[in-house]
Amino acid sequence: MGMDGGRERLVVIGGDAAGMAAASQARRMKGPDALEIVAFERGDYTSYSACGIPYWVGGEVSGPKELIARTPEEHRARDIDLRMRTEVVEIDVAGQRVRARDVDLGAESWTSYDKLVIATGARPIRPDMPGVDAPGVHGVQTLGDGRALIDTLEGTRGRRAVVVGAGYIGVEMAEALINRGYEVTVVDRGAEPMSTLDPDMGRLVHRAMTGLGVTMVTGTEVTRMLTGDDGRVRGVATADSEYPADVVVLGIGVRPETGLARAAGLPLGAHQGLLTDRSMRVRGHENIWAGGDCVEVLDLVSGQERYIALGTHANKHGQVIGTNAGGGYATFPGVVGTAVSKVCDLEIARTGLREKDARRAGLQFVTATIESTSRAGYYPGASPMTVKMLAERRTGRLLGVQIVGREGAGKRVDIAAVALTAGLTVEQMTALDLGYAPPFSPVWDPVLVAARKATKAVRDS
Repeated sequence: MGMDGGRERLVVIGGDAAGMAAASQARRMKGPDALEIVAFERGDYTSYSACGIPYWVGGEVSGPKELIARTPEEHRARDIDLRMRTEVVEIDVAGQRVRARDVDLGAESWTSYDKLVIATGARPIRPDMPGVDAPGVHGVQTLGDGRALIDTLEGTRGRRAVVVGAGYIGVEMAEALINRGYEVTVVDRGAEPMSTLDPDMGRLVHRAMTGLGVTMVTGTEVTRMLTGDDGRVRGVATADSEYPADVVVLGIGVRPETGLARAAGLPLGAHQGLLTDRSMRVRGHENIWAGGDCVEVLDLVSGQERYIALGTHANKHGQVIGTNAGGGYATFPGVVGTAVSKVCDLEIARTGLREKDARRAGLQFVTATIESTSRAGYYPGASPMTVKMLAERRTGRLLGVQIVGREGAGKRVDIAAVALTAGLTVEQMTALDLGYAPPFSPVWDPVLVAARKATKAVRDS
């Protein structure tokens, strides 16, 4: 029963993947007579793919419409009271209510809830430095950000771009800018790009990006944005150098957007993400759930909490939350940390633990790195691929896989993701019955070649 003795009210904060998946699933579980659903979104769009923004900027995707899975109207047609351009500014846990502000008018009002879903997402890391708010400096988190960047790119005469940060967003934006005919410089404080890889694999990405014509400046931190007389950005400065730019894209990564939750006294983890149980309930709170980029998730390989902002997890979280809030039962067991990316024709994939993750978890391990090809060597289009594998010392349990190569490299990581989830040893992996024909792989798939080498390393350890 709800507070008014009638319908229960579910309030959702955040209208993207996790929030609206939860609202939609709760609605499938319970009709409008049993459950009222109110959702707040502070921006202009709902249920969109932020992951698609680099491809919109680069021109592979024509516009924001393609990136929207469901419009506000479609959600409202399912009896979800969706309030756009409305930001929740306070959660009153004791009073079971939230305070929301109309972004345009500034008017505020309280809405009570029986059940609450927090899906506030992530915010891009915006370094605190001079000039970071100058026109021409862009983050890329929301569809609005994508639109603003494209407007700058189309309205700028110069053709020089600097990308700050060489993680997923950084390398994907580098590709988008290359596709638009820009001269691209990537500045990253790490010794190698893609810190989600071990440095030896990051070096392969470094080399390939240089080969694509990108100027890579690594081991260097941007200290300030340089601006012209008109106030627009005209370059970036490091401790000992300057790089001219007509546009600057920040790709430094994201942090959980958990200011509301912190102020409400809800439990946060080491990465400042909300902590939940397996059913995505916020720990210690029976009627509050959280999901998407604002939560920490269990890493099934290390057994520790980690923070990973990815649309796949957000949608799964939403399904689980909606099922539970709708009176059913579902759990989210955790992740193995799979991610795949590309820059032009280079594919970059990883799953499980890096060397430093394994050390942090107190695991001893061996590594094996092999070079193979995407297809039988004699079949046209075969391209080189490097696979690195980590296995636990003595037990031989698979701990992680990283793959860098051309076409056909990226999705091979899924074999390893399944093996990690199942807890296979590298020796068990060597017997996997994978699909083989010369157009698809060599007789020994590259992942299996690495597993054989890792098996030997385990025996010798």
